Amino acid sequence: MHVKKGDKVIVIAGKDKGKSSVVTSVLREKNRVVLEGVNMMKKHVKAKKAGEKGGIVEVPMSMDASNVKLAEKIEKKKKVTTKK
Repeated sequence: MHVKKGDKVIVIAGKDKGKSSVVTSVLREKNRVVLEGVNMMKKHVKAKKAGEKGGIVEVPMSMDASNVKLAEKIEKKKKVTTKK
């Protein structure tokens, strides 16, 4: 896997293409990553106890690791091309 928890990445494919984020967790068995604030889905939550509120909450879902690229590599590439 080319990314690990805490890496800054840029999404290169999908509905959030172009957004940058930080990796919050890595699912190695499935080759997927969970990013902070990217690929958000709405989940309906039922109240567990009396007095608690249920509702709709947004939760980050995993995305395939091939859809992200390390931001450091992209920044280094930009610096090299501007020096010429």
